[in-house]
Amino acid sequence: MSTTAIPPRIDSSASSGIRLAIIFVLAIWFVVVATLGAQGAFLGRPGAPPIGMAIGFTAPLLLFFAWLRLSSAFRDFVLSLDLRLVAGMQAWRFAGLGFLFLYAYKVLPGAFALPAGLGDMAIGFAAPWMILGLTRHSDFAASSTFVRWNGLGILDLVVALGLGASMATAAPGTIGTAPMATLPLLIVPAFLVPLFLILHAAALMQSRRIARSRT
Repeated sequence: MSTTAIPPRIDSSASSGIRLAIIFVLAIWFVVVATLGAQGAFLGRPGAPPIGMAIGFTAPLLLFFAWLRLSSAFRDFVLSLDLRLVAGMQAWRFAGLGFLFLYAYKVLPGAFALPAGLGDMAIGFAAPWMILGLTRHSDFAASSTFVRWNGLGILDLVVALGLGASMATAAPGTIGTAPMATLPLLIVPAFLVPLFLILHAAALMQSRRIARSRT
């Protein structure tokens, strides 16, 4: 007989404090990315790997996992998030359609824009069905469909980042991904991509907890 895992209970004042801390961190993170981006800090040297972009992408992920490890209250907060909201935020990735327009206008190379844009659109398009499944079935979060969707969402982001990094320095006369290191496109790899990865991680954490409770 299957059972539904009960979300961890956390004190309301602690929850409010963590929520405010998250909002503060997100705001600071966005301001730092925008400020450094305006100064060209994420632009790599010709022929050199995009170190600045790599730091901008990995720093928030390291902070998230360190916070998870060091704070049980934060971990319980993540495990108590409404998965319908977490999945719903991934619907914004349908905006990957913009990559196709940037390819059409020869701003980004097709080898990057097409897989990145189509992959994001697929994940965003499927998000409402994930929300529907989570609403109708209490154990849907532990299903292979939900886990696979999150796994594909992570894979799409990782592949896009790899392609973007490999094409950051284009040969003269060719189209590269250097525009992704400048505003406003910089917000995608340095802010939105880590945020979407964090949301996928939170969803898989809850999925794993529910699957364990069923056994």
